Amino acid sequence: MDGMDAVIGETHYEDVMTDLINLMNGLLWGSVLVYLLVGVGVYFTIRLGFIQFRHFGHMFSVLKNSRKADTAGISSFQALCTSLAARVGTGNMAGVAVALTAGGPGAIFWMWLIAMLGMATSFAESTLAQLYKTKDDDGNYRGGPAYYMEKGLGMRWMGVLFSVFLIIAFGLVFNAVQANSIANAVISAFELPKTQIHIAVPAFLRSLMDSTDSGNIVIIKESLMIGCGVMMLAAVVIFGGIKRIAKVAELIVPLMALAYLALALFVMFANIEKLPAVISLIVKSAFGLQEAASGGLGYAIAQAMINGIKRGLFSNEAGMGSAPNAAASATPYPPHPASQGYVQMLGVFMDTIVICSATVAIILMSGEYVPHGEVTGIELTQAALSSQVGGWGGIFVAVAIFFFAFTSIIANYSYAETNLIFLEHNHKAGLGLFRIFVLGMVVFGAVASLPVVWALADVSMGLMAIVNLIAILLLSGIVIKLAKDYNQQLDAGKVPTFDSNDYPELKSQLEEGIWDQNKK
Repeated sequence: MDGMDAVIGETHYEDVMTDLINLMNGLLWGSVLVYLLVGVGVYFTIRLGFIQFRHFGHMFSVLKNSRKADTAGISSFQALCTSLAARVGTGNMAGVAVALTAGGPGAIFWMWLIAMLGMATSFAESTLAQLYKTKDDDGNYRGGPAYYMEKGLGMRWMGVLFSVFLIIAFGLVFNAVQANSIANAVISAFELPKTQIHIAVPAFLRSLMDSTDSGNIVIIKESLMIGCGVMMLAAVVIFGGIKRIAKVAELIVPLMALAYLALALFVMFANIEKLPAVISLIVKSAFGLQEAASGGLGYAIAQAMINGIKRGLFSNEAGMGSAPNAAASATPYPPHPASQGYVQMLGVFMDTIVICSATVAIILMSGEYVPHGEVTGIELTQAALSSQVGGWGGIFVAVAIFFFAFTSIIANYSYAETNLIFLEHNHKAGLGLFRIFVLGMVVFGAVASLPVVWALADVSMGLMAIVNLIAILLLSGIVIKLAKDYNQQLDAGKVPTFDSNDYPELKSQLEEGIWDQNKK
């Protein structure tokens, strides 16, 4: 009886844990974050004078001079590529497919909308990250939400809370998600055998991995080998530090993004006659017009909104507080914090409006999409592309997802490293152990189905976003001042330059020596 009671107690504990995580996810994504993300996006869009539309062309102008850097920082282009490396991954290929099957084509409309509003939010958080950046013990620029919470708001506890959420989500779980997508895509594309290996693990670990075996978990040997390969490649980059991460991202991300967009354009032009119908389907589904006759209007709109906004945030990360960690590492040109706001606004646009839309075009124009169908995620994207270009389409997606997800792993790690340094003040031994643990999670993610852990990552990501959105709202006055200063200089025909002497109220908050060299 004692053994039976233990099993019942263990099962009850697992069920309670799962129910609690699902309850938090439902609360966060079903109400709180939807309103907060949209509300903050609208607020900054209005307060910044519709900056993402009014200065759309200026984003590209800033990019022209984005290759400049100094010994302490990476270039603005490298910062953009690093943030795109984290953004462009499973969210763009697998995530879009999941949003389509779970929320219908209408989810794409809400994904677009949250991206357009999120561009203003991204401007705010990245500008603040640049303003409050510091130098670490190695002389490299570091910064992000944790730093502007401590320096700008005087709330280190808030920065600590944010850092913990980010390290859990980006440093650990999201890297497991990326590795899982790489393994599944490679096995599917190259039709590798799935050789099963049975391994005995503790009951708690079995519960996280959703194992139904009473004493073992079953893993696929090929997934393990792929995971180990990805881990070794990631180790070479991760142990090289943030500048090596930036250089790898600068090399890989533009090439893969252009190749993927070229293939998507081929599919779109090959099916150009379907384009009006696809756009009409997205808009009608967004407002439940397709379901109105059947009485499912409210539910259809809610599902489209929740899935679109959730996947949109997972993909472009606007307002989440992740990209500012890359923005703070840059040597900006023009030498003004707001210039990084423009660069990262472009990142949101590129990620969701351009690359995610490429996946949408491939899936909806292929005829492979089935509402609430069983085929979803990366398999749906592979099937859609293969139906258009032949069998090599699935292989191309596997290669693309490998590079996109691999660069996401190393960029996610760089974000986590910055926040670990915030917590530990650059403790070298702790950093080394953390790197090993991150690499272990890559292997773990490649072999495991992790529904509970992934749900926990959604909770962590949601809490992270809430903490960051509250912080940038509290610091919104500074964002408005910086944007106004930048644009007044731009309108006067000057190269916008930040002079800390113009902001005596901020002097005590800024890292000594970071901005002192700038004179207008």
